[in-house]
Amino acid sequence: MKGRSWVGDVLWYAGAIALALWVLAPIYLIGLLAFSPRMAVYRWPRPLLPLELSVETMRFFVTATGTLAATWNSIVVALFTMILSLILGAPAGYALARFFFPGREAVRMGILMTRMFPMAILSIPLAVTFIRMGLYDTPWAVALVHTAMALPFVILITASVFTAIPRDLEEAAMTLGCSPLSAFLRISLPLALPGLAAAALFTFVISWNEVFAAAILTLRQRTLPALVITVLNESPLYFRFAGGFFMVAPALVILLIIRRYLFHLWGVSGR
Repeated sequence: MKGRSWVGDVLWYAGAIALALWVLAPIYLIGLLAFSPRMAVYRWPRPLLPLELSVETMRFFVTATGTLAATWNSIVVALFTMILSLILGAPAGYALARFFFPGREAVRMGILMTRMFPMAILSIPLAVTFIRMGLYDTPWAVALVHTAMALPFVILITASVFTAIPRDLEEAAMTLGCSPLSAFLRISLPLALPGLAAAALFTFVISWNEVFAAAILTLRQRTLPALVITVLNESPLYFRFAGGFFMVAPALVILLIIRRYLFHLWGVSGR
């Protein structure tokens, strides 16, 4: 039994290391080439160690036409998506966690099934609708679509977060004179804040990385991923590496911030 346990541990750690290398190796190589001189990108064989660091490539990307404006658009879209998703998703998640009603599980499944519709099918109707509404080629149109994409995640995540908080705490607060709203604001909301914050940052990452809807719904007001993808074929190789690292870095930072809240993010399984 001890031998089997030792072999199992070795296989588990070997699999975890292989998976980590599979994910981190491309990020490392992109970052290495993004902070190398522009001509170093074409060098072969490419060194795997940072022998010659330079901000020349990143400076070229940041100062390229449209990069800063597209970055600002991405930030605005992601923030608006995060706020609107929490405003709409958190009450829905609380209702799913606290109230029992016929068809509750069907509602959960229906919320999840909305993610089955591919954006490619919805892109043309959405573009026509936003043109008629006067929202086409604006960050707000992209933010509305990103909110629709992120809302199922936010609802299910916040439902799990509130399910993990015992209802008895709210009931005890109400026996001491709190109203239902006051009990929620004083008891449940503070306990749920880590999970809600993690869900908000997760939504920010979803919006920041989304490219298809942003490319379809904008022409001049591009977000950063849409700008990079539209100029990818005409841009030099070092521009692509710099753009890739510039886009992935904020997501990595946010994931490092929320890693300690991942348990709160998913909560415990619902009843």
